[in-house]
Amino acid sequence: METTTREGRLSPRARRALPLIAASVLVVGGWGLQLLALSRIPLTLVQPTLALGLVLLLVFAYRILGESVRPRDVSAVIAIVAGVSGIAWAAPARSATHAGTVPLAAALCALGAVALLPFALKLGGRAPGPLLVLAAGAGDAWAAFAAKLVVDELSAGSLLRALAWALGAGIAVGIALLCEMTALQRFPATHVGPLVLSMQIAVPVVLAPLVGGERWGNTPAGGLALAASLGVVLAGASLLAASPAVGALAGEREDNRGSRR
Repeated sequence: METTTREGRLSPRARRALPLIAASVLVVGGWGLQLLALSRIPLTLVQPTLALGLVLLLVFAYRILGESVRPRDVSAVIAIVAGVSGIAWAAPARSATHAGTVPLAAALCALGAVALLPFALKLGGRAPGPLLVLAAGAGDAWAAFAAKLVVDELSAGSLLRALAWALGAGIAVGIALLCEMTALQRFPATHVGPLVLSMQIAVPVVLAPLVGGERWGNTPAGGLALAASLGVVLAGASLLAASPAVGALAGEREDNRGSRR
């Protein structure tokens, strides 16, 4: 495959491939950083920090695309920063263990069933759009929790189990991405994004004290401070993910922009 033209420029096919390559590198690099973070801080804190990425998207949308930032967006940023700060203050100690086989299998099987349900329904017809969104969130949550298990197994010196969980996480991410891309063909990004991100943040955090070995009982107010901070993060993330500015950066076109063209 030719990657350049006679003038030394990248061919159209190569230009189309560059975003995919860049995205793949970012995904792999981001997952490596997630594993590094999980080796040092609890899952309860790692997952909510994903919402900080939306703040960067808002900045890029403003600086690169010239999108306007509304007071609602500023309020969402303040909520995200305040919520993550609250979680960082109240977070439990990191745990290198997890619950027994039965609760762990029950939680992951439930998430896996939701993630795979659209594929089962597609055999008999078209999977409902809302189910695709739920499946994408469940797949991302499965992968996030699997990342903690990778770190746990590495801490225990079990390389083969760590590789198995890493493979499972990769498959879960692929399923989640396929479901999300299909959902985006039916709904705007400003509707799909908030739901998927909320599940990606909330589900692993909720599972952390149940099957992840993290104890909320010794945190401020017996875990209520964590729950309240998580709620603030989710509210801010939902508002910001639904922002037209963030949607525009993700490829979503505002109606008035389309009318000008």
